[in-house]
Amino acid sequence: MTDGQDRMADEAGAQGVKPPKRKKSVFREYAEAFAAAVLLALFIRAFVVQAFKIPSGSMLPTLLVGDHLLVTKFIYGVDFPFVDGKVMAFKSPERKDIIVFKYPEDPTRDFIKRVVGVAGDRVEVRGKRLYVNGEPLEVESAMFTDPTVRPADVDRRDNFGPVTVPAGTVFVMGDNRDNSHDSRYWGFVDVNEIRGKALVIYWSWDSDGSRPRFGRMGQMVE
Repeated sequence: MTDGQDRMADEAGAQGVKPPKRKKSVFREYAEAFAAAVLLALFIRAFVVQAFKIPSGSMLPTLLVGDHLLVTKFIYGVDFPFVDGKVMAFKSPERKDIIVFKYPEDPTRDFIKRVVGVAGDRVEVRGKRLYVNGEPLEVESAMFTDPTVRPADVDRRDNFGPVTVPAGTVFVMGDNRDNSHDSRYWGFVDVNEIRGKALVIYWSWDSDGSRPRFGRMGQMVE
């Protein structure tokens, strides 16, 4: 500050008037706006919604390869640093919810399946048909592509259990029942490893990624 500016500031202070504030530079304004946008995006991704892409056909016909989903992350609770488990949960996973979760055999990968059993449920598959607590659990979108029924000692795909779902876990299956690597093979999903509930398809490409499926955009996932 020059001697002239010092005198102006002293005179302004003596008269009870604050010296004018310096205007922010254009660069600083843009930088602050960008930083705020990044922080907001990170907050939304961490606690509100996150985008996921469907890479396989295990959820056919409900979800197609190339569908891009938004997943609500807060509905089953959120993860906070240095806190064990989820906090601020609005609800617990329910049968028929479609969830995204950390694959139990490789937590670096995300899987998407449908919940068919919750804590305390007795789950069994007999001749391809799913039973929960002794009653058939019908999922309208369930699909079967192989008429062969495999015995349990050969493959647990068509005849499995019964098993009781432990506390704090869920049992999941793909809608494409004959082509899904799910709880029949690797067990239960810890509710703390659930990333969220599938909400809506916001974009979709056909299987070779060359043409968008406009008719699927905006569809709720059920």
